[in-house]
Amino acid sequence: MITLKIAFRNIFRQKRRTLLTVLTMFGGFTLCSFSIGWMDGSYNYIIDMFTRYQLGHIQIHNRGYIDRPSLYDTIDDYESVASTVERIPGVTRTSPRLYSAGLVSVGEKSAIARIIGIDPRQENAATLFDKKIVGGQTFASPGTVAREAVIGKGLAKRIDASPGDDIVVVSQGADGSIANDVYTIAGIIETGDPAGDQTALYLELGEAQELLVLDGRIHEIAVVADDLGGVRRLASRLEDGLADPGLAVEPWQVFAKSFYDAMMADKAGGWVMLLVIVFVVAIGVLNTVLMNVLERSREYGLLRAVGTRPRQIFWLVITEVCIMAVVSAAVGCIAGWAINYGLSIKGIPMPMEFTYGGMEFSHAFTEVNTRSFVIPIVVVILSAVLVSTFPALRAARTAPAEAMRTR
Repeated sequence: MITLKIAFRNIFRQKRRTLLTVLTMFGGFTLCSFSIGWMDGSYNYIIDMFTRYQLGHIQIHNRGYIDRPSLYDTIDDYESVASTVERIPGVTRTSPRLYSAGLVSVGEKSAIARIIGIDPRQENAATLFDKKIVGGQTFASPGTVAREAVIGKGLAKRIDASPGDDIVVVSQGADGSIANDVYTIAGIIETGDPAGDQTALYLELGEAQELLVLDGRIHEIAVVADDLGGVRRLASRLEDGLADPGLAVEPWQVFAKSFYDAMMADKAGGWVMLLVIVFVVAIGVLNTVLMNVLERSREYGLLRAVGTRPRQIFWLVITEVCIMAVVSAAVGCIAGWAINYGLSIKGIPMPMEFTYGGMEFSHAFTEVNTRSFVIPIVVVILSAVLVSTFPALRAARTAPAEAMRTR
């Protein structure tokens, strides 16, 4: 108890020295908190944009469809499956999809296209499909016989198409017949995936089923979850709830494995940067505490001369540093929260747009999470204790006679 009281007196006795040490730790804490918030926020924003607004967090297919997609490998009773899925806690939305490939043409220009059948109402709610229209309009209201198509921006450029043009679609039906029909281009969409937009042609689900002779059948149910971090657990619950060995319930880490691997590799690089920041913080604390000890050699010599034991001096130095570290962490939590919260809303404008996972991004966003506080607290306090050990040992070994002669 006496050590704690003396430590507090020493801290307030030399205010400038204390302020310098606290600012060093505070700066390290804030930098560390911001780095973690930025790293987690940026990655989670990219993942959420890539999954929530395009692929879905979870996808349900017939088992084996992901490895070998086939027109005939369909989910037959998909409405019942979707109804079961939507009743499971943690699911926000579901959207059925149907896929095929074909040849499309407008006038004399033709191109290979990926035919995607969607339910506009459900797709709008799940992935904000209608918000991505950059020309024309989305599909007509449900129940309207419009025979419309929405095409990707890249595909529109390739075949020189505009809203209002007629587009001819030729594919193969599930019964072996030639599937062909003419649709009116209602709108042009930009999903944020330039490669996908080069070939994407969207049809209303009923129209696509009629074209491909797949009445009442689909290939995929996309599931949007409440919580990105709990997607794997939710996928397990869905699989248990469906209890159908013929269906595969896969989180985005599985069906978008190449994207997931790229994210993990990039995130590992972020941890290397964080280790560098921790090292810089530790060096700054070591330098400040060591200078404090050297400046107070006469003080420690006097303590030794009046009978203070070396271990008491050792713990006195450690206690002083711990008190300053705790204060720095407390103030740093407030600053870290304010910075990360503000930038999680406004974002950080990038000098130039960049592409990741086929999507273009112009802003980076931070995130307020537990890690952005717990890790900096541990880093600052632990590094402060570790790096102050050497100065504390030096202070404890101070020779009274020699120290008293220093000025």
